[in-house]
Amino acid sequence: MPAFGLYFSNTIFLFYFSHEVVTFLYIAGLVLFIYLFCSITYLLVIAIAGLMYKEDAPPQSPVFARIAILIPSYRDDHIITATAAEALHHDYPADKFDVVVVADSLNHATIYALRNQGIRVIEVNAHMKSRSINAALSTLPDDKYDLVMLLDADNIMKPGCLRMVNNYFQAGHMAIQCHRTAKNENNNVALLDAISEEINNHLFRLGQQSLGFSAAPSGSGMAFEIRLLKSIFNWKPILENPGEDREIDMQMLKRGIRMHFIPDAWVLDEKVASHDVFEKQRLRWLEAQWYHLRMFWEPEMKGIRKDRHYYNKLVQNMLLPRSLYLVVFSAITVLVIIRYLTGWEMFFPVPGWWLSLMLFFLLTLAIAMPSRYYSSPTFKALLSLPTLMLSMIKALVRVKKGRKEFLHTPKTFTGMKQSQE
Repeated sequence: MPAFGLYFSNTIFLFYFSHEVVTFLYIAGLVLFIYLFCSITYLLVIAIAGLMYKEDAPPQSPVFARIAILIPSYRDDHIITATAAEALHHDYPADKFDVVVVADSLNHATIYALRNQGIRVIEVNAHMKSRSINAALSTLPDDKYDLVMLLDADNIMKPGCLRMVNNYFQAGHMAIQCHRTAKNENNNVALLDAISEEINNHLFRLGQQSLGFSAAPSGSGMAFEIRLLKSIFNWKPILENPGEDREIDMQMLKRGIRMHFIPDAWVLDEKVASHDVFEKQRLRWLEAQWYHLRMFWEPEMKGIRKDRHYYNKLVQNMLLPRSLYLVVFSAITVLVIIRYLTGWEMFFPVPGWWLSLMLFFLLTLAIAMPSRYYSSPTFKALLSLPTLMLSMIKALVRVKKGRKEFLHTPKTFTGMKQSQE
């Protein structure tokens, strides 16, 4: 009898324990499903909006803004001289722009070579992109320049880029984002990163602009009215923030200024070509996103107008990186397989709903991806996705709160495809 009582009590305990576990999994699954449904619906709407974007470009302006092309460079000795030379010979009136390299930890020989080309060099010891930019801006007189064009050490402006930027500036735009696109697609990682960049351009620039929102900054290939940019970089928190592009976005939101995206103003940008650099770059982006998501609940945001632009930026900061969506759907696929093998209904909703949600996500990516990437190299590159997803998980685990140091991603590609030259 005691043995029967013990067996009975253990059975009751296991029943209630398994019931609680199943209930928890059902609730967690429902919460995750609602989040994914809302975020993917948002992405799908702006993907469709991006297809409908139309704009009449402003006329060619007879007035040329005075532009400072600012290129912060940290230990990029092997590539900065070529980048600066390309910028120096850009097809914009030579007396209307200067190339300024912010040299952080560059070799003396590199600095000498830059100055010998007629490029202005500002030497700093900042070890942070935002601090380098701020130091350089403090040396630029407001009455000498109208615009500041921010480039990375690997960026190459294609012909006509500055002229288009000038036309939009003369039309009244104070913050401008050029179309940053891949300089290199030399392996599977670089190709997938190039595709990701173009999907971002479609979703967070074309799609946003089509719906009347501000385009998101890319981090380079950006032009600003000089006083606006100085006021942004005089904001102390940006000097301790490795994610300066998101801080720029937040500061423009506070000021009610929209960034305008120019689809035809091309800036070539090096894409990461190794898993280690991919992981480091995504770690920096994850930390910046987490930092700025928390900012929406900081006291300084209380006075900001809570309009559709505010809530749109809040939603953007709540989205997962796309590779993490793929990680989540991969995990759900494994659980669905286990469910059918064991018969254990461990989550909710039913698999058909999850499958539909995954298909809508893939449809969103398909809409946002340029047609030129529907090719056999892209199909082959997709075989590298599992490794990149693993790198994204490793980056997520390594996220550090309040990181002060800049995670530098080295540049190695100095050539261009023939079609880009």
